[in-house]
Amino acid sequence: MNIYEEHAKVFKAFCDEKRLRILELLRGGEKCACVLLEQLELGQSGLSYHMKILVESGVVESRQEGKWTHYKISEQGSTYAEALLKELTTPNTVTEKDECCETNR
Repeated sequence: MNIYEEHAKVFKAFCDEKRLRILELLRGGEKCACVLLEQLELGQSGLSYHMKILVESGVVESRQEGKWTHYKISEQGSTYAEALLKELTTPNTVTEKDECCETNR
């Protein structure tokens, strides 16, 4: 997997309104999947789908306790996502000449 695919995984976590709602719920602390199911208009398979994306992105951590999975926001994943967004949206201070424009002069 290349670096752009890894970056896309992080941003994919934020590109769905249901996942944003899940993240909002997790801001209050760790939640059992059973609690998330009660608070969201999702079935078990829908929740599993969204949680897989959130966990694979690194933004959410999971742990198994009995038959239930518990989820929480990953401090490390959150910090990484924030740094990645800043890195990708901050202009370079070193300017490179655009060869296309240079050759057309």
